[in-house]
Amino acid sequence: MPVQKRIAAPKALLVSGLLVAFAVLLAWLPAPAASDPWTPAQSVQAADLVRELAAAKSAGSPVVVCAGFRTLFEGAHIPGAAFHGSASTEQGLADLKKWAGTLPRETNLVVYCGCCPLARCPNIRPAFAALRDMGFTHLRVLILPTDFATDWVAKGYPIQKGL
Repeated sequence: MPVQKRIAAPKALLVSGLLVAFAVLLAWLPAPAASDPWTPAQSVQAADLVRELAAAKSAGSPVVVCAGFRTLFEGAHIPGAAFHGSASTEQGLADLKKWAGTLPRETNLVVYCGCCPLARCPNIRPAFAALRDMGFTHLRVLILPTDFATDWVAKGYPIQKGL
């Protein structure tokens, strides 16, 4: 066998092995984040919301609504937050819209979930989109990159338990 043919076979094997390895790596990577329906200006960081809630204990205080799961809300939530069902379900989204229908559209409204990493949350995007589509002009999403326990509770921010 000529030298060139002996070298070509291992190169082809190496290239095909690298392609397989690359495919396996892609399969293990997390799925890309769902497209966020909010702009950076329509978001608020946890520390900023804590300060805002502490400073605005009167008129103008944000109205906070949790769009996550009932068991998580009962375990711990932002003090004074409303709960109207999980926005990932038809019933939860309908309950959220019914509740929001009673609010003035200029309400300073913050929606959050925190059930899981924000990039994979099944509740926050439908909740935000529904409230935005209802015409809320001061709507923001609370950015909890990991989850409520990590990004709020573990940082010692105020919580309330139960319904």
